[in-house]
Amino acid sequence: MSAHEVIEVDIKRVACDGGGGALGHPKIYLEMGAASEVVCPYCSRRFVFKESTAVIAGDLSSRSASAK
Repeated sequence: MSAHEVIEVDIKRVACDGGGGALGHPKIYLEMGAASEVVCPYCSRRFVFKESTAVIAGDLSSRSASAK
């Protein structure tokens, strides 16, 4: 029995299609909410939020303004 895949992400809303192309599953979107991880109900992939990469929305907008 193989271990289920763990994927580190920097956003709290992720999409999963099983990763197998035609052999995967229907694409679904998973929302973590206040949690720091979510598990796909089809393939049991676990998506873990990397908190060290969190960006505050206001901070992001100020960065894009200064890049212009």
